[in-house]
Amino acid sequence: MGKVRENTDVRENTDVRENSEVRENVDVRENSEVCKVGKNKAGGNFEVRENAVGRGNAVVLERSRRVSTDPGRHSRGEPGAPVVIVEYGDFECPYCARAAAILHELVDSSDGQVRQVFRHFPVFDIHPYALTAALAAEVAGAHGRFWEMHDLLFANQDKLADKYLMAFARSLGIGTDLVVGDPAQPYGDAVEADYAGGAELRVQGTPTIFIDGVRYRGRLELGPLRTAVARAGSGRSADDGDDSRRRRVPWARR
Repeated sequence: MGKVRENTDVRENTDVRENSEVRENVDVRENSEVCKVGKNKAGGNFEVRENAVGRGNAVVLERSRRVSTDPGRHSRGEPGAPVVIVEYGDFECPYCARAAAILHELVDSSDGQVRQVFRHFPVFDIHPYALTAALAAEVAGAHGRFWEMHDLLFANQDKLADKYLMAFARSLGIGTDLVVGDPAQPYGDAVEADYAGGAELRVQGTPTIFIDGVRYRGRLELGPLRTAVARAGSGRSADDGDDSRRRRVPWARR
């Protein structure tokens, strides 16, 4: 398998950097609600073989054709939003399901000032359906329905077996034979690229959030996230020299 390289600089403000700096007035209490990888740390756990199945701590993926591995391919919100949130998530992680609704509201209530990017980080050693769910989401994304599948998967975490993935695809107008088995295998490239990029950034569990490239270590609640986003937006406004009123999220306005 060739080396997987992640281009984390998707657009001007979507690069992800590890930063332990704690900013004043931001709730930075460590979020303990994460699904963590097992004893084998993230990275180096993907192996290319015939089928997408788990073998111990290895994930087996087949590559037969090129698919998009652009780390910014799954984006929700205004493309030019000044603040970008990058989430590394797992469709079988209960904490990711809880965060999904919060992040959705955060973006929708931001008046176009926040954009969310989703990247796969399946914790496959404890979540047996995480990888196949990620593949199904990638197939949906190729049909322009990633976020619809994303929402269905998180809303139905007890129904991630193949028969349910096929039913979700049918409800979205996608061929049921495309989201499971061999047809879904090529999309493993995209999942692997996301995972490898997360491993390089020392992601060890899900959900892991970056706000404008800075790792968010606070609680995954709307209030603390809004505070962090407002501060990120204010900082960007000062750096860019732009009209701060245009850059501010609604809840930061006076």
